[in-house]
Amino acid sequence: MIKKLMLAVAAFAASTGFAFAQVDVNKADAAALDGIKGIGPSMSKTILEERSKSGPFKDWGDFQKRIKGMGDKRAAKLSEAGLQVNGVGKEGAGMQADAAKTNDKAAKPKTAAKPEAAKSAT
Repeated sequence: MIKKLMLAVAAFAASTGFAFAQVDVNKADAAALDGIKGIGPSMSKTILEERSKSGPFKDWGDFQKRIKGMGDKRAAKLSEAGLQVNGVGKEGAGMQADAAKTNDKAAKPKTAAKPEAAKSAT
């Protein structure tokens, strides 16, 4: 019974994007980085190579500058998924994701109301 309950909780947490543990980019191995939603084998390899070549990442700005294709939106999503740099999540990560959703909604054109057909007087 307890196993089923734990399995159900784990499945729910996985489906909602809940991160069980934070992963520090300066301490993680390839498997830990691959466990972050949004990081695959190619990205984890790039991160590990850059870290071994130039040393640990100082902060999120340094991480974004050294990893090709790591813009503010992507960094915010990875931070929300549990990635940290020196034990710190990206500042305002939740707010950036919310703002992006709001901007996406604002960018969609609203459908214009159809004018009523002019009724002819008979």
